[in-house]
Amino acid sequence: MQNNKNNIIGAMIYFLLSAVLTGIFIGNKFWLYDSVSSMVLSGSIAGGKWLIQIIAALIFLKEKKWELIKRIGLVCFAGSCVLFLYNILSYILLPLSGFSLFVISIMASVMVMISMYYKAVQKTGLPVKWFWGWMLCLAIAIFLQIQLVF
Repeated sequence: MQNNKNNIIGAMIYFLLSAVLTGIFIGNKFWLYDSVSSMVLSGSIAGGKWLIQIIAALIFLKEKKWELIKRIGLVCFAGSCVLFLYNILSYILLPLSGFSLFVISIMASVMVMISMYYKAVQKTGLPVKWFWGWMLCLAIAIFLQIQLVF
């Protein structure tokens, strides 16, 4: 029972910190968005793929649900940290800037999350279909970001 409590608290902390960092990332890119509504939609799409995985874990997993949720919370947080590096790198004189650095940050974040999510599923002892389910959510989220936000 104590382990579940630690997993729940850990998951809440990871997802909260991730939401804050992602919000700052989106807010600092105001010049990319047509409106505040587009910024909210972008954040909602980004968060939606995680919410789907959390709901799936709560519904379909028994003993391992909180273990998985904490692990994917860490994945989400790591992805947000990689995104947040954009805010720091944008102040350093680099040959890349603006939109190019934005795209590279997103690509780096996605690559880190893909690797970490796969490992989270493995460490939790779940079938690989959990990873592929998240990959489907990720692909849909990227499609929606491109079609609806940008």
